[in-house]
Formats: sequence, structure tokens, C-alpha cells
Amino acid sequence: MAVTMADISHLRKMSGAGMMDCKKALEEANGDFDKAMEIIRKKGQAVAAKRSDREASEGCVLAADKGGFAAVVALKCETDFVAKNAEFIALTQDILNVAMDKKPATKEDLLAAPLADGRSIQEHITDRVGVTGEKMELGSYEFVNGELTVSYIHPGNKLATVVAFNQANVEHQMARDIAMQVAAMNPVSVRPEEVPQNIIDQELEIAKDKAREAGKPENLLDRIAQGALQKYYKENTLLQQEFVKDAKQTIEQYLHSANKELTVVAFKRVTLNVD
Repeated sequence: MAVTMADISHLRKMSGAGMMDCKKALEEANGDFDKAMEIIRKKGQAVAAKRSDREASEGCVLAADKGGFAAVVALKCETDFVAKNAEFIALTQDILNVAMDKKPATKEDLLAAPLADGRSIQEHITDRVGVTGEKMELGSYEFVNGELTVSYIHPGNKLATVVAFNQANVEHQMARDIAMQVAAMNPVSVRPEEVPQNIIDQELEIAKDKAREAGKPENLLDRIAQGALQKYYKENTLLQQEFVKDAKQTIEQYLHSANKELTVVAFKRVTLNVD
């Protein structure tokens, strides 16, 4: 049967696929829209399989917060051209909306969650692979819980942060300042006791090696290494970091200027940039 431009446009609106792909699918399906959609989806699956070993280093990172929950997602692709496409950004936003609504515990749970048409997020991502011809994947899904949360998206949609506080009455600008601090300074943890042990061991060994190279006595190496570790904490744990807007005070001092009990309980930082 003859395929009309109206049919092609309708399928394009349904699938997001290109005009020629829609025309071919409709011709193969003899005008059956459901069959044509299945053809387009199978094409997406085939392209996804072929490009599974490709690197997806570009993409879109978005974040949101609502009360005590905040989430950040990163949908990855191969090129910046696709990353800036309005439909790609819209899909990322749809994924984030589901995360905020369902609050899934894992990335796998989020991928299995349905969008408005009842099909899973993973199926929608695979469909977009068929449309663009690029590898796509949900690179990250992170979330925080607290009495209050805040999110920050750095211009360009390549970096976003979410932060949770132990109190609900945090002034908006202060909360945003902390989220921007996390974005700018990339802390390892909130406080020293939360730094992973493997990082601590690594920093101690690096400090000892440097001291040996400088000719320091062996019996002083542990003390020197501990001093270097304290410096590491000041530079890399959020509460001990210098506030980027005022280096005369730490983040902890900045928070305590509002309330002596106010602190950060968790943060997440997702970026597609090389730190």
C-alpha cells in the first residue's frame, strides 16, 4: 500500500525516528503502525548491539530536589552533537522525573521503571540508539536523603551535584553555595572519618615516599605522613575545605554561622568532564 506523508509524520512523532526510517518501516509493515514501531525498535536493538563496545563519553547530566530527596542522572552518548539535541535532553529529563517520582534504590531499578507509555526507560534508550545511530547508556543515577536537599546543575549539563542537610530550615543561598562548592572542589567525602581506607593508605604511602626522596630519617616518616594526611583532609573533605567564596572560613564554619548544629549528611557529584 502507498505510504502518505501524513503517515510518515505520524510515525516520526510516535518514534522520534528520521523521515526515511519511518517511510521504510511503514512500507515494510504495509502501513501497520504497530508493526512499523516494532521494526524501528528492532533497528535500535541491532544498532545498540553493534555499538556496545564504543565509548559513550558525552551526554547530559541533570539533577533535581524536592524536600528530603534529591537525584542526579547522566544519560551518555558518543558525541556532543547528540548530547545537545533537544529530544536527547528531554529523554534525560523524563528519566530524572521518574527518579524523583519513584525514588528507585538502584540504577537497574530506574532502567526498569516505565515512562508514560508503559515501556521501560531502557527500552526508550534503546529506541534512541536506533534513531541517532550512537551508543547510549544511563551512565549514572545517584541520590541523597536528608531533612532538606538541594541540587545544582552547572551550565552546559555536563556536571551536577546534590546535597542533603540534617536540618530543614537551611537558607536557600547557603544550600546552593554548598552544592556549588561540591561542584567546584570535588570533595572525596563530607568529613575525614568517611574517607575510604584505600585512599588513606595511598596518601600515607605517597607522603612517606616523598619524605624518603627528600632525605628525611626513617623514624620520622610516620609523623610526616600523618601531617600530610591532615593536609589532604583539609583539601578534600567538604566540611574542612576552604569556602570558595570566602577562603577565611571553612565550609563547616560557614554552616555554623547560620546554626551551630547545621551540617551536611551526604552529597553526590556526577560529571562527564575530566576532573
